[in-house]
Amino acid sequence: MSVASHLLFLACVALASVAQNLTGFAFGLILLGLTAVLHLASLADVANVVSVLVLVNAAITFGRTRPQLAWRVFGPTLAVSQLGVGAGVALLGWFSTQQVTVLRFLLGCAIVVCAFMLVLRASARAQQSGLPSFLFFSGVSGVMGGLFASAGPPMVYHLYRQPWPADMIRHSLIVLFAANAVLRLALVLAHGQFSMTALWLTLEALPLVMALTWLARRHPSRLPIEQVRRAVFVLLLIAGLALVLPPVMALVA
Repeated sequence: MSVASHLLFLACVALASVAQNLTGFAFGLILLGLTAVLHLASLADVANVVSVLVLVNAAITFGRTRPQLAWRVFGPTLAVSQLGVGAGVALLGWFSTQQVTVLRFLLGCAIVVCAFMLVLRASARAQQSGLPSFLFFSGVSGVMGGLFASAGPPMVYHLYRQPWPADMIRHSLIVLFAANAVLRLALVLAHGQFSMTALWLTLEALPLVMALTWLARRHPSRLPIEQVRRAVFVLLLIAGLALVLPPVMALVA
C-alpha cells in the first residue's frame, strides 16, 4: 500500500468510527464497504482488523462493568453464533481464493440490507421472542461475523425488538460480537490467514479508533439522531450499491 492508500484507509476508519459512535451500528460493514470500493486492501485483511477492534471495544466497555445477560437464551444463542462463525470463516477462505467477485457482491448485499435495517423502525415486542428465533438470527449473525467480521445487523434488529432493558441489549451484543471475534481470530491465526498487512493496518487504526471513541464519550453529539441515521444510510447505500451493481451490470451485458 502507498502512503496515499494508508491515509485513505485511516480516513475510512475515522468515518466508520464516527458513524459507530453516533449510531452504535455497523462499524465493520462501513469500513469494509469503503475499503472495498476504494480497493485499499483485501476483504480478508480488513475483516481481521475489524475483529481486533471489536475486542478492544469490548475490553474498554467491560473494563469496570460486569455484563448483564439473559443466560437462558444467551447461552444457546452464543453457541449457535459460534458455529456460524466457523462456517463463515470457511466460506471466506473459499471465496477469497476462488470467487473474489462473488465475495464482494455478497458484501455489497449485506451492506445494502444493513442500510435499510438502520432506518427501519423495529417495534418492541410485548413478550420475549421464543428460543428458535434467537437461534435463527444468531446463526445468520455468526455466518456474517465469520465472513466479514460484522455480525451486527441481524442480532441488532432482533435484540432491539425484545422487552429488555437497554443495558442488557447493549451488553448482549457486545459480548456476542466479542466472543465471535475471539473465535474468528483463533481460526484465522490457526490457518495462518492473519497477514502482516492486517497487523500493520490494525496498529494504524487502533489509536485513531480509541481516540475518537474517547472524544465521543467526553463530548456527545448534539446532532438529531434521525439526521445522523439518514446520513449513515446514504453512506452505506452508496458503498453497497458500488459493490453490487458492477457484477450485476456485467452479468446483464
